Amino acid sequence: RSWAAGQPLPEGSPEGSSPEEPGGRGGRRLRTAFSAEQISTLESSFQRQQYVGAAERRKLAGRMRLSEVQIKTWFQNRRMKLKRQL
Repeated sequence: RSWAAGQPLPEGSPEGSSPEEPGGRGGRRLRTAFSAEQISTLESSFQRQQYVGAAERRKLAGRMRLSEVQIKTWFQNRRMKLKRQL
């Protein structure tokens, strides 16, 4: 694939559509690269509470400029990481 080699795909290409866009191919999202500050904020929140409620999730998402789904997924992954470590 041309995108794997760092070459942009032509505009209007079906592979160039993101999964969130109408007409996207339904593939997976790209991995979110969290900044060090975001990770620090998420980790400190996780130390206080391993399960984040809807209100706290909205607050974190707004403050960190991430989606609520990204916050929810981060907490799920972090709980699994803790479970593996124990």
